[in-house]
Amino acid sequence: MSGWILILALLILGGVLSTLGDRLGSKVGKARLSLFRLRPKKTAVVITVLTGSLISAISLGLMLLVSDRLRTGLFELDQIEQRLRDSRNDLAQSRTALRSAEKERSEAQSQLKVVAQQASRLQRELAPLMEQRRQLEAERDRLSRDIAAKDADLQRNRSELAKLNSKIKSSSQELERLERNLIALRQGDVVISSGQLLEVAKVRIEKPSQAREVIHALLQRTNLNVYQRVLPGETPNRQILLVPRSDISKLETTLSKRGEWVVSLISAANVLKGERQVVAFPDVRPNKRVVRSGEQLATTVLEIDERSPDQVRSRLNLLLAAAFTRAQRQGALANGLQFDPARLSQLADALVNRPQGKTAKLEAVSRANSDLADPIAVDIRWQSP
Repeated sequence: MSGWILILALLILGGVLSTLGDRLGSKVGKARLSLFRLRPKKTAVVITVLTGSLISAISLGLMLLVSDRLRTGLFELDQIEQRLRDSRNDLAQSRTALRSAEKERSEAQSQLKVVAQQASRLQRELAPLMEQRRQLEAERDRLSRDIAAKDADLQRNRSELAKLNSKIKSSSQELERLERNLIALRQGDVVISSGQLLEVAKVRIEKPSQAREVIHALLQRTNLNVYQRVLPGETPNRQILLVPRSDISKLETTLSKRGEWVVSLISAANVLKGERQVVAFPDVRPNKRVVRSGEQLATTVLEIDERSPDQVRSRLNLLLAAAFTRAQRQGALANGLQFDPARLSQLADALVNRPQGKTAKLEAVSRANSDLADPIAVDIRWQSP
């Protein structure tokens, strides 16, 4: 729409300027004016030419003022044409590259199709191989579990075999020791047995400095006792009791703590009469109550047909042995039980002379509270006289 308006404006402006020029030329001609010493006729022609140039200049200026495209086409046309040529060349190159790319894409698609066909074929061929691999892995896992189980069984068997060998070795050593003890006992020379309690003492530690004094006193007293057993009749004028120095150091460290302790010395081996040394090791433990007053330590039943003195005496001895074993299991360190022989003899007579057809239930009851190192005093009671 703006183009038509511009054309219309140029036509109107051209008509107006042409009319003005013609009139101006006519007036110049009639007035016989002269410019630049020209003749009036030539001056009129010059005026007419100038008027036409003015019309063209105004028209061109108005068009340039109003139209951006006209300004661009007039002043930048060469550059635009150059850019257009470059763009056409680039377009041609792009088309050539596009055709090449399309050709390469077509070739790639063909190759891709071939590769896809090969992949499909390989997948079909791979499926049974994968199944075979899965089966082989399952078989491998099963074999691994079997091997692990067999290894565990083998390790367990080895462990059991090692334990059995250790037991056999220990039993063999114990058998040898028992054989030596038996030979020595038959010869009547063993005065101290392996594991025998040599001395026991209950001590109360109030300060660490007491530990060394207690240990020294215990060693001296034990040395005197074993001297009398091993070398009877000789004057105890030297130390035959040997205790490892490391054990003494540990014992001293333990007894440096406050509290009530039970210290004992135990023979490390059989000692024959006349030997010149006794090896022992210490044992220390906190004192505690092991038997309470009135506690039932053992029971037994004298059957109806057990009426003879020997049977009654055997049953009472078994009852006392069971009571002593119970006290030892509870931690007692005493060498035996304390009881009243007279009362036990009276009870035995009463059991022998009990009514016919009667059983007798007997129990061994502690007479008083006893700690680790205290003697165990018991009474034998007939529950159903």
